[in-house]
Amino acid sequence: MKIGVIKESKEAHKLIEEFMLLANRTVAEYISKIKVNKEPIPFPYRIHNTPDEEKLKPFAAFAKKFGYMFDLKDEEAIAKSFNQLLKDVAGKPEQHVLEQLGIRTMAKAVYTSENIGHYGLGFEHYCHFTSPIRRYPDVMAHRILQECLEKNLKLDKKMDEKCKHCSDRERKAMEAERASNKYKQVEFMQQYLGEEFEGIISGVAAFGFFVETVLHKCEGMVNVRDLSEYDDFRLDETDYALVGLRTKKKFRMGDAVTIKVVAANLGKRQLDYMWVDGKVGKISTTNQVGKAIKSNKVIKAKKK
Repeated sequence: MKIGVIKESKEAHKLIEEFMLLANRTVAEYISKIKVNKEPIPFPYRIHNTPDEEKLKPFAAFAKKFGYMFDLKDEEAIAKSFNQLLKDVAGKPEQHVLEQLGIRTMAKAVYTSENIGHYGLGFEHYCHFTSPIRRYPDVMAHRILQECLEKNLKLDKKMDEKCKHCSDRERKAMEAERASNKYKQVEFMQQYLGEEFEGIISGVAAFGFFVETVLHKCEGMVNVRDLSEYDDFRLDETDYALVGLRTKKKFRMGDAVTIKVVAANLGKRQLDYMWVDGKVGKISTTNQVGKAIKSNKVIKAKKK
């Protein structure tokens, strides 16, 4: 029994992904050219707006600390900087934290009848078309395409309302998926109460920092109250870190730490960790791997 399911993207997967992207783009391009009374027809485009400049500035400053320059002068320069950054950080210790923070600066993709293009993909026209068995916007796209091909077009005056509903339900589905994953993580980690693991700081806030275990990919929180005996910590938002006022000790996103599992509350879907002072770096995980395998439980890795 495997501890985790790690998705490996092979050449065949990438080929299919390219075909799907091209199919989605081709359909959106075709529909965009069809006009009724010189007006575009209602259609559920999948759009992705440009990054928020206010979110990009602290990210660019943070990336600069690792030696990566970010050009914010215009949308094209930002896109080039992101692409170059992804190439440069590949395989380096700071890869995970910079990729995660980069994603957080991006706008969320939504459905709308007003096409503004898809910034993340670099497409002027894009929609969801290839998965009608699991996404309703794809069903709508199929129906409209069929009507166009048969020259029997029926304009949907409620398209904007339907697009908003689909975007809202997509967000709810993602929240439900996260809650479900978190529940299973907490259930899984109950067997490890009192044990220590390597972890990576995956988030920081004024009330503490979040750590994802390297072995299981299970995220829990180290509360700032549990650090009070060591120092009084304050949040440095520009550095994505908690900083000790006296010791200047930093807990920064991407840092490796050792934690102890102290609580696993299924009702709250909450994992509580405690930072193990003085233990930074690798610890032996041989026994942990063996115990996880014997548990006959599988924790899925997070989706990218």
